Amino acid sequence: MFWAWSCVFWLCASLVHAGKVLVFPVDGSHWVDMRVIIEELHSRGHQVSVIRHSNSWYIKETSPFYTSITLDAESGFDEPSLSSLVTLMLEVQRGEHSIWEHLLLEMDHAMKASEFHKKASQTLESHFENKKMMQMLKNANYDLILTNPAIPGGVILARYLNLPIVLNVRWTTYGEGHFIIAPSPLSYVPVTVTEFSGKMSFFQRVFNILNFHFNKCKYMTFIAPYRDFINEYFGPDVDFYSMFQSADLWLMKVEFAFEFPRLTMPNVVYMGGFQFKPAKPLPDHLEEFVQSSGEHGFIIMSLGTLIADLPADLAEEIVAAFAELPQKVIWRYKGSRPSTLGNNTLLVDWMPQNDLLGHLKIRLFVTHGGADGVQEALYHGVPLLGLPLIFDQRDNLLRIEERGAGKNINLLTMNKDIFLQGLKDVLNDPSYRRNMQRLSRLRRDQPLRPLDTALFWIEFVMRHKGAAYLRTESYKLPWYSYHSVDVIVFLLTVPVLLFFSIFGFLWFCFRLCVQRKQKCE
Repeated sequence: MFWAWSCVFWLCASLVHAGKVLVFPVDGSHWVDMRVIIEELHSRGHQVSVIRHSNSWYIKETSPFYTSITLDAESGFDEPSLSSLVTLMLEVQRGEHSIWEHLLLEMDHAMKASEFHKKASQTLESHFENKKMMQMLKNANYDLILTNPAIPGGVILARYLNLPIVLNVRWTTYGEGHFIIAPSPLSYVPVTVTEFSGKMSFFQRVFNILNFHFNKCKYMTFIAPYRDFINEYFGPDVDFYSMFQSADLWLMKVEFAFEFPRLTMPNVVYMGGFQFKPAKPLPDHLEEFVQSSGEHGFIIMSLGTLIADLPADLAEEIVAAFAELPQKVIWRYKGSRPSTLGNNTLLVDWMPQNDLLGHLKIRLFVTHGGADGVQEALYHGVPLLGLPLIFDQRDNLLRIEERGAGKNINLLTMNKDIFLQGLKDVLNDPSYRRNMQRLSRLRRDQPLRPLDTALFWIEFVMRHKGAAYLRTESYKLPWYSYHSVDVIVFLLTVPVLLFFSIFGFLWFCFRLCVQRKQKCE
């Protein structure tokens, strides 16, 4: 009877503390991370509703872990659109263009990004015009909204529904999240895509500042359609930027075994590597292949979701280099079969990357430097050879290279010999593996699993209806107060007035004395 009543008690307790979570995700690889949190929320008894679009790429309409709310609209964030954008960016990175052609390609890239945000704002407006759906969301009485702010729909919806906001974040519509929430001195905090470390030379600091302000101008063009939307639905007094700053909790998908040291805030929770788990046994055909590598072990190569193949000439250079190695190679590649493919290389459409990285015979991971892949290799302590291509990949791999846990190769100048030498350097120098395993131990040495930490804070926000006490109110200050311009002006004005007052008094006394002297004479 005691155990029966204990079970009833804990069951009731879990029901009492269960909450209702509305999730506004971003599709593609961003969804992979969000799904891990959703599954854990479901396992703890919470009810999860996920907003998706009719053409969702990764987000399925039916799931045992959540109830979907499908919007009758296209998101614009689909595989064909992103693949064409990535192809353009690769052309910018790799092609031999004149300065003028390079500028035109960069402008084309910026225009495509602006078009994407314009379409996203139009889709968001169509949601708000659906009064029936908006009333349904209000009546559901959610406890909070969990969203990825790379697209601001979730942040805006949370403001409309007056819900606490939890951000699953590193990237926002305004760029890297820390620059929005925390003081970020540009003297030692490098802007993403500059490829600088925390130790910058004078001219690097000059470029860092210029790049920061250039990005601010670029982001202002991206968010212009959202500003019009905010004015229409919330009025001119509501600032779009402050919507992000007013979030209750920032779940930051990095940690300081990877990130350069920087200032942070009380409502930022670091959960780098939260989605990774110990490796599981490989499928039989892959296990047989890696075991055939003998004492040499094996290498895996993947360039992420959007870059499944490469230009034919580049693929030929890569497989020719692989063919000269004693290691076995597994490459996730969907392009046409290269003519120089060696017997030691297996091309696959998909591979269980986490399980391969956790295998005892893994020797090296060749990667484009996507955040998830880098964090996964760090979790398992596998050194990297980086082929950074687009977005934040160069900066991610720079952080690994700075710590001696990998090496990067410039795609613009790479050929078979350069690639082969890079492979041999990392494979034959044991310091790369030692350094990566040291980083892995640092990250694993935590009081709680990153996922448990993230879930605790999500439930904390539910229990307390927000976490405003952890949030700075600086975003409510006008710019001149935030930067203490008014205080500086006051402190300068007081001595100036005092100086002129004393000078005026002395001048008056002097004139008075002169006048008296003249009368006496």
